[in-house]
Amino acid sequence: MLTVDHITKRYGDLVALDGVSFSVAPGELFGFVGSNGAGKTTTMRIILGVLSSDGGEVRIDDKPVDFATRQTIGYMPEERGLYPKMKVGDQLAYLAQLHGLNPADAQTAVHRWAERLEIEDKLGKELQALSLGNQQRVQLAAALIHDPKVLVLDEPFSGLDPVAVDVMTDVLRDKANAGVPVIFSSHQLDLVQRLCDRVGIIKAGKIRANGTVDELRSQGKRQLAIGIVGGDASWAPSTPGVQLVGHRAENGRHIILELDPGVDDQAVLHEALQVGPVTHFASHVPSLTEMYREVVSA
Repeated sequence: MLTVDHITKRYGDLVALDGVSFSVAPGELFGFVGSNGAGKTTTMRIILGVLSSDGGEVRIDDKPVDFATRQTIGYMPEERGLYPKMKVGDQLAYLAQLHGLNPADAQTAVHRWAERLEIEDKLGKELQALSLGNQQRVQLAAALIHDPKVLVLDEPFSGLDPVAVDVMTDVLRDKANAGVPVIFSSHQLDLVQRLCDRVGIIKAGKIRANGTVDELRSQGKRQLAIGIVGGDASWAPSTPGVQLVGHRAENGRHIILELDPGVDDQAVLHEALQVGPVTHFASHVPSLTEMYREVVSA
């Protein structure tokens, strides 16, 4: 269990983190999302011990993180953190030995992860000679090379093509299935929605929402998706207790309405039928992207 407990961080008058708290259970994939500058990378660096916090505590299995504990964490930074002119295989073996593996076990781990991440033919090349996507795979191999007990990944899917995204996704699921707590940040919210068990949304150094994807998507008022042949949406705002919140192109053009508590959806259907034939009428559950926009703009 990874626990981040009321972490604070200041840079002069700037409050970078303000009481950030969340936990990642064994076998859980936790998506950590927010806009640039919200505090994601600062939080991850504090987890790793690269930065010190001004308050709060990070624990793994209820023990404060020390040097020995950090050796059990796999970290993938957003910035390229490897040696560009060093051969891929050599530096993966070097990093494995820094984490305590003997030379023979380090070589075994290098070839195991190179095969798993489909970079076996890149081991003899300098990192700088690889495409950005393959550099990202090497970066992930460096985070996994010592079979960490906790994975902390900062934008691991950045710059990856769809095939590489599938490879990365499978690896993260496998590690979670093996009981490893996995936290990663990403701006690809559709991927976070599909992959993660829980999601934390951070804005201006504060956690604004935290829960399972379904919990977060079900927050807020009831919504309806309505499709009307030949009709526009001008009727909706004039209906008591109804707000027009968006449009969606899906089997035709649908409007998304938000209903105040107590509003009868059948009364809304009646109003819609006065405009034209209704081709679609159903409850609408916002996507994680829609919910994220609402939380961040609040």
